[in-house]
Amino acid sequence: MGRMAREYAHHAKYSARMSTRRPSPLAGRKPTKHDLAAFATADPDSIDDVLPDPERGDPLRLLIVGINPGLWTAAVNAPFARPGNRFWPSLHRAGLTSRLVDASRGLDPEDEQDLLRRGIGITNLTGRATVRADELSRDELQRAGARLIERLEQLRPRTVAIAGITAFRTAFSLPKARLGLQDPAAIEGWPARTTLWVVPQPSGLNAHASVPSLAENWREVARSAGLEHDAGD
Repeated sequence: MGRMAREYAHHAKYSARMSTRRPSPLAGRKPTKHDLAAFATADPDSIDDVLPDPERGDPLRLLIVGINPGLWTAAVNAPFARPGNRFWPSLHRAGLTSRLVDASRGLDPEDEQDLLRRGIGITNLTGRATVRADELSRDELQRAGARLIERLEQLRPRTVAIAGITAFRTAFSLPKARLGLQDPAAIEGWPARTTLWVVPQPSGLNAHASVPSLAENWREVARSAGLEHDAGD
């Protein structure tokens, strides 16, 4: 085995020890159209969360909650993985990642650890993968909202940011809710200690958001969560 191959093998073993998440089902390659079709299932846990190890007691300062994974995201088991999604570019522009993350082939364990060292976790309202979030039913979203409230008792994040106002309104029966800081008292069972924000959906399908505008949203959330971030211009 050559030097470069040995170094790669060492890095792969080291990275594997860094993460408790499953590797990409596609073993590091980008999915094809045929691959994507196989992930349109009823599986409620099609993607692993990015969360601190409860045995280590690491703090969770910010829990980012997507609505549900897209097929590309499920195919590579990495959050917001589809090329063109503005989540990672906006998070980096806000100073919440050390480098620009490319999750299109899977989430690098080093990027996962970078998030966790900062106290940032990522989950979804529901883990069922669909082509579009509007494929989720009202009942499914409301059950997912109730489940999130239950999980907060265990996860105990300082701040939660839900990415998607339309699904948020449905999940928590708040049809007049607006983007930005929310009143936790408006949601039955929401812990008063956990600040709640709703930020725009970062998908390329959302024509009302851009990387700069999303980065500014993340800066506001970061201040609320007590996270170091880029203050912007």
